[in-house]
Amino acid sequence: MSLNYPVILTAFFFACFVFSLLINYILLRFVQTLGIRGKEAYQVRWNPNTKPALGGISFYVIFLFSLIFTILLSVKTLSFNLQLVGILISGTLAFMMGLADDAFNTQPLLKFLTQIVCAFVVIFSGHSITIFQNEFVNYFITILWVVGMMNSINMLDNMDGITTIISITACTFMVAVNISMQRTTEYTTILNLGVLGALCGFLVYNFHPSKMFMGDTGSQFLGLFLAVEGIDNCWNNNLVPTLNGFPLINIVLVILVFLLSLTDTTTVVINRLKAGRSPFIGGKDHTTHHLFFKGITEKRIAILFFFLSSVGCFLAYNLVFRFSYPLLYCSILYFVLVFVTLYLNTIIKKLGRS
Repeated sequence: MSLNYPVILTAFFFACFVFSLLINYILLRFVQTLGIRGKEAYQVRWNPNTKPALGGISFYVIFLFSLIFTILLSVKTLSFNLQLVGILISGTLAFMMGLADDAFNTQPLLKFLTQIVCAFVVIFSGHSITIFQNEFVNYFITILWVVGMMNSINMLDNMDGITTIISITACTFMVAVNISMQRTTEYTTILNLGVLGALCGFLVYNFHPSKMFMGDTGSQFLGLFLAVEGIDNCWNNNLVPTLNGFPLINIVLVILVFLLSLTDTTTVVINRLKAGRSPFIGGKDHTTHHLFFKGITEKRIAILFFFLSSVGCFLAYNLVFRFSYPLLYCSILYFVLVFVTLYLNTIIKKLGRS
């Protein structure tokens, strides 16, 4: 008897969603101190209230649940999968490092070294970027990508719901691409669907006004997970053509799917370097903060970012399955408009304000 995979995957998603609601409810009820290190540690946070950083625990638990479900669903054809093992090891390292940081406020150098180790695990497990002719270039960009995404997702977690919403749109893109390619039983579909359910459940507690944060536990794991899935589904997507041998369209896919995290990180780094400040020290100078300074409420900023990210993912999906040069030009124009608008908003002062 053949399995009805659409029904199974739909039930699996809702099971992960409910599981996420339950886990976060229990954690919120019984664990109130993780990630809280006193008010002085929150001076650079946007939200001045001390709230537990618990969300990442539900992400990782449901990730493991999804991993087990992948094995059970593929038990008849199960064989050793180095790529799956690589995601498990690197994801666990990212989770444990984030958990340690939330609990003990670890040194930045230790975090950076752990991110480098995660990148090497990703490479040696077969997830490295492969679109360039030179292997050294591929490995170097892979390391930059993994470390960059882990820090970018962490930096974007600066206002209620923002990182959660951006991650939801990215995971939805991954699921849509893989289901459209009829990869219903492959690990990339199931893991993304599980993490998507976890994110949707967490958003109930993280949307403004939030009851909890995801913390480094969540942002480090999410950054690693999205980096790996970005490699598999965007960087190495072989459904899109190259332009005279150059993988421009793959790069555009990456930019569209991760549009707001890349825009926010790039904007913050540029502005902090221009001001003579370290880009690695936090502050209230993100694109989200400047939108609030212009009078937009936190809820509307979250909705705006969801809309902008969804449009980017929609364009990316159509580039994969309905490629055309007008669509490519439109996608590049969309990225430029979003980036320039958000960047200019950070340097143009509000009328009447010094």
